[in-house]
Amino acid sequence: QVQLVESGGGLVQAGGSLRLSCAASGRTFGSYAMGWFRQAPGKEREFLAHITWSTGSTYYTDSVKGRFTISRDNAKNTVYLQMNSLKPEDTAVYYCASRRFGLTYDSWGQGTQVTVSS
Repeated sequence: QVQLVESGGGLVQAGGSLRLSCAASGRTFGSYAMGWFRQAPGKEREFLAHITWSTGSTYYTDSVKGRFTISRDNAKNTVYLQMNSLKPEDTAVYYCASRRFGLTYDSWGQGTQVTVSS
């Protein structure tokens, strides 16, 4: 099992930026990719982006493409989500997750709150 801890959330004005971090520990050698998700009140959890540990290959959902950037530091077992041009509708709890090759995300962090004021 991989343990994940997110940090970096907070309150920011619209148009501002935040960088979220996700530190992985435990059985990280089995992790193939990391993803960022978010869940706003009353809404379903939404996939945002993923990155593979080995090649750094990335994928973004359309709603954040061009504004959010996912990156990783293999030496620190840490994944980041740089969020720019934030909008009030980006307000949510943000989660990172880990998955093994060919499987679904099965390790989740506790989440970090991001609030964007208008």
